[in-house]
Amino acid sequence: MSRKKTIVKKNNLSPLAWGLAFGIVFGFLLQKGGVTKYDVILGQLLLTDFTVLKIMLSAVVTGMLGIYLMKSLGWVELQPKSGSVGMNVIGGLIFGVGFAVLGYCPGTIAGAIGNGFLDALVGGVIGIWIGAGLFAAIYPKLRNGILTKGDFGDVTLPRLLKVNDWFVVIPAATLISLVLYWLERAGL
Repeated sequence: MSRKKTIVKKNNLSPLAWGLAFGIVFGFLLQKGGVTKYDVILGQLLLTDFTVLKIMLSAVVTGMLGIYLMKSLGWVELQPKSGSVGMNVIGGLIFGVGFAVLGYCPGTIAGAIGNGFLDALVGGVIGIWIGAGLFAAIYPKLRNGILTKGDFGDVTLPRLLKVNDWFVVIPAATLISLVLYWLERAGL
């Protein structure tokens, strides 16, 4: 009589550990860049201080090149989520209202809390809870309505153009780098 082996698969915490590590590094860099300060964020919203834009564009270029390099090496598999115009509009409005009212986005709230800023702790955490709760409450009504308007699926620009990823990534990274160079030269 043969015995069957039971294989117990342990949860792979490695992706979570990497996510936590990169999140801590990202938060540290946000703090060092000064974008966890209310005045810097307010300056971005008033178009007088472009520190936030420069840091975020730098992060986009770094992340884009890193992700597509890892994809090319076979280290990661990209599985983009489907999207729609409705999702982007609703998400943008919720994000924008919270950003304008409090002066922080979710990433900078975490960094500001790490700096000990009470407004981020109280207003940010409460705002995130209220916003998430309200969205969860109305999501069933939105799910089959406005959130599906203008559905564009899980398309990416390279897939849409039917080209190799790098034919989009390199020009996009170059364009963003030129914008960063121009912002720096203009003293913005």
